[in-house]
Amino acid sequence: MDNGFDNRLTEAMERLRSARLHDPFEVLGAHPTTTGTTVRVYIPGAEKISLEGYKERLSMMPLSQDGLFEWQGKAEQLPDHYHVRWTDGYGQEHREQDPYSFPSQIPAFDLHLFAEGRHWHVYRLLGANVRVVDGTEGILFATWAPNAERVSVVGDFNHWDGRRHPLRACGESGVWELFIPGLAVGSLYKFEIRSSASEEVLLKADPYARQSEYRPGTASVISAPVNADGWQDRLWMDRRAAQDWQHQPISIYEVHLGSWQRTDDGSFLNYRDIAHRLVEYVKRLGFTHIELMPITEHPLDDSWGYQSTGYFAPTSRFGTPDDFRYFVDYCHRHDIGVILDWVPAHFPKDRHALAHFDGTPLYEHADPRRGEHRDWGTLIYNYGRNEVRNFLLASANFWLEEFHLDGLRVDAVASMLYLDYSREDGDWLPNVYGGNENLEAIDFLRTLSILTHGQHPGTLLFAEESTAWPQVTRPTWVGGLGFSLKWNMGWMHDTLEYLKEDPVFRHYHHDRLTFGMLYAFTENFVLPFSHDEVVHGKGSLFHQMAGDDWQRFANLRLLYTYQFTYPGAKLLFMGNEFGQRNEWYHARGLDWYLLEQAPHQGVQNLVADLNHLYRQEPALYQYPFTDQGFHWIDCHDAAQSVVTYQRNSDQGFVIVVLNFTPVPRENYRIGVSKPGFYRELFNSDSGHYGGGNIGNGGGRHSEPTPWMGQPHSVSLTLPPLAGLILICEGG
Repeated sequence: MDNGFDNRLTEAMERLRSARLHDPFEVLGAHPTTTGTTVRVYIPGAEKISLEGYKERLSMMPLSQDGLFEWQGKAEQLPDHYHVRWTDGYGQEHREQDPYSFPSQIPAFDLHLFAEGRHWHVYRLLGANVRVVDGTEGILFATWAPNAERVSVVGDFNHWDGRRHPLRACGESGVWELFIPGLAVGSLYKFEIRSSASEEVLLKADPYARQSEYRPGTASVISAPVNADGWQDRLWMDRRAAQDWQHQPISIYEVHLGSWQRTDDGSFLNYRDIAHRLVEYVKRLGFTHIELMPITEHPLDDSWGYQSTGYFAPTSRFGTPDDFRYFVDYCHRHDIGVILDWVPAHFPKDRHALAHFDGTPLYEHADPRRGEHRDWGTLIYNYGRNEVRNFLLASANFWLEEFHLDGLRVDAVASMLYLDYSREDGDWLPNVYGGNENLEAIDFLRTLSILTHGQHPGTLLFAEESTAWPQVTRPTWVGGLGFSLKWNMGWMHDTLEYLKEDPVFRHYHHDRLTFGMLYAFTENFVLPFSHDEVVHGKGSLFHQMAGDDWQRFANLRLLYTYQFTYPGAKLLFMGNEFGQRNEWYHARGLDWYLLEQAPHQGVQNLVADLNHLYRQEPALYQYPFTDQGFHWIDCHDAAQSVVTYQRNSDQGFVIVVLNFTPVPRENYRIGVSKPGFYRELFNSDSGHYGGGNIGNGGGRHSEPTPWMGQPHSVSLTLPPLAGLILICEGG
């Protein structure tokens, strides 16, 4: 028996020294014996090691030439969590508590929830978390790597030596953990993983890291918890939870933080500096929300954040997690919501990140017909694996709970729903029923909506989904996906294609203005003019408008008038609000100098006035997702390229008339349901916006002339390439 035990111990010590031991606690730490206690410490490079006993230092005997030492004595000579003193090859002495004197820190119930994919706060266990154990402060490191032979945490605190701090395996869970006392917040670290499948040694950033090294570095950073005491947005949070968002204005300013503005020398602004500049700007322009293109950590600027490697870490490009907390808090204190662009559809192949995390396809599907996006050069999550689903669901919960975000815009939903998305025949695998629906991804999205809406009342979940998939924004209990809102990509595409046409030919394409109303209320839609429309050679929105400069400015003003009066929430990408001429480029700031030119200032004035009018006039926002809020007055005037419609609220209505030709139209008669004075509430041809000031002298009285099926009518002057908003006053 003794010889067998000795042989196993000797083998285990050899595996420890060669960094192959699955359970380092088999050798290291304190072990009871028949005569007392044996303590073993392994510190590669140590010349001598001693333990701090209650009364004296206890010298340890070397068992090898590379730093494995042992002490034998009575248990009562040592505290439970003893300190180790050791001298390195330069004669310098070091003192630390032995991490192998601490028991496992992750309860079995938490591991059970994680294995089921239902631990919404698993990020408080996995990753690098500040802990106080038996009065000792330190860092609990943990990661999921079920196919590893050995996992170590390496960093600037142990010379990146994988032999120094191997982790313990937590049963059959695939989770590895180690509590290391005394480590400082701010230290760099990674996980060194020896794969049992390939024997390859991998160096991986922490998937659950709260902070990452500034690019091009790829290490994770030990981060303190977000400062919960720093929040001052309780009023906003309470109001958000109680409000009925479906009957409130939602106007979103989409921002890429790296290129909205930069410092004079071209470097990035800090989250705090951006907060003050950006909030003042969006408040003045009247937006209700800011949507951030992904600020989850990512290695490549050119990906704009859509190839994320840090699903729990705000990018270090703009500061620390606490700096980002300040950003959100400042927005909330000034009544601005914050939405995060979040990417659970795919991830990059960078070797330091999730790809082949433990030497096997762990987060991704093994078969490239399921596991790889050919177009994007990225990998697809395996939504059928509980721990992978939990990783993503916990990430969503993390941003909403820890950073008080008001919503998530889920990118590339279409690519998640369809197994044959952008694939040729034979390059995809059907589901168990032979169909092209990704059943696991569908279940994941439904769980995501249940989690976010259930745990965080008032938050919004947006789907960037470009197909005719039904019930994207309908509740899960009626078979929907459960999203709050969906981007209306069809309306956006038809509208832009129409406005690219020379006005002479627009009457041939009138259906592009009217077709969208056939499905406008099948979902809760957002009307987006996003970053996707001003990249990859498409040019700016300004240059997508037909005609010369005069027509382009007029068309742009007309486009925004159409957007802000059409049913649905609104989204506008930065730079569009003042008619940026250049196509957006992520590596430089916007062309703010254009605001020194009157036409660009005019477009900005128009967007600000439209936003404020949208927020002030219930007819424009009370019923954005049902036909109760809209009806056509005339959608048939293709010959003159004019559309007229009415927006309704419980308090009243407004009438919108849009002229999509550069021809002023005198005595243009529209039917109205009520008599009275129809005040010109808004005119996109106003000189304040850079227009020609053609209009109706403030408004027109109705006449008892039946028209368009209505008992009354109003004769108007329609300005060229412009829109009017009229409101009835008096009777």
